Amino acid sequence: MDPASQDINLNSPNKGLGVEHSDSLSDVPVEGAEGNSVNPPPPCLSAEETEELRIELTKVEEEINTLRQVLSAKERHANELKRKMGVSPLNELKQNLTKSWQDVQTSNAYKKTQETLSQAGQKTTAALSTVGTAISRKLGDMRNSTTFKSFEDRVGTLKHKVVGPRGNGEAADSPTDTTPTHENPPF
Repeated sequence: MDPASQDINLNSPNKGLGVEHSDSLSDVPVEGAEGNSVNPPPPCLSAEETEELRIELTKVEEEINTLRQVLSAKERHANELKRKMGVSPLNELKQNLTKSWQDVQTSNAYKKTQETLSQAGQKTTAALSTVGTAISRKLGDMRNSTTFKSFEDRVGTLKHKVVGPRGNGEAADSPTDTTPTHENPPF
């Protein structure tokens, strides 16, 4: 019978298990299990008590193996359902990341950090605005000073000497003008 198409009864630990999986974990030795005489029984236990404990241990180990097999069968069934629904591991990862990010955003630590950074940003903006206003005021004061006016007059005089009487932005011919003329081709 194909394991992917078998009906799994979730109420029975033996339903839906193939023969190939039934003994997969039973070969694993367990310390203190029957057949393992590595540790002799403690002297305070009678032979009857030791035998009862071994029987109980064997039953518990069988239950553990059964539960492992059931879990394995349920994992296979869940993977088959996901495959039928078109849920790929990549989609699952995306969903997990999205959910994790949403959990982070709703956490108190994230909210407090966001609030603190927002306040810091507002304070930084206000400080930079104040600094900008102060610099503008100082530059305005400096421009109105006699030293700056004297410097401005000297630059204007120098500009007039270099550019010439045309103050409308047109440049005068200068000796460093590299614009080729018909008389002096660049070749």
